[in-house]
Amino acid sequence: MNDKNETTNPEYYRKWNIEPAVYIMENGLEFWRGNIIKYASRAGYKLYEGNDYFESEIKDLRKLIEYAEMRIEQIDFADNDGK
Repeated sequence: MNDKNETTNPEYYRKWNIEPAVYIMENGLEFWRGNIIKYASRAGYKLYEGNDYFESEIKDLRKLIEYAEMRIEQIDFADNDGK
């Protein structure tokens, strides 16, 4: 496998029938929603340097939580502005 393929199409995304990036783009998902799907799809499959698989999974789950919290803050801000 060449480096370009591993960069643009890593193994931990190829396990799915529809790769997360394809699903996100074909459905025109928002940035925050796409990132939640991306991190949820690779949680437990991507190994970060210096971490074991459980630590790596937790890292991705925390990232998806950050995007969910970002969206909640966006909604709260809009509600407080009367939108």
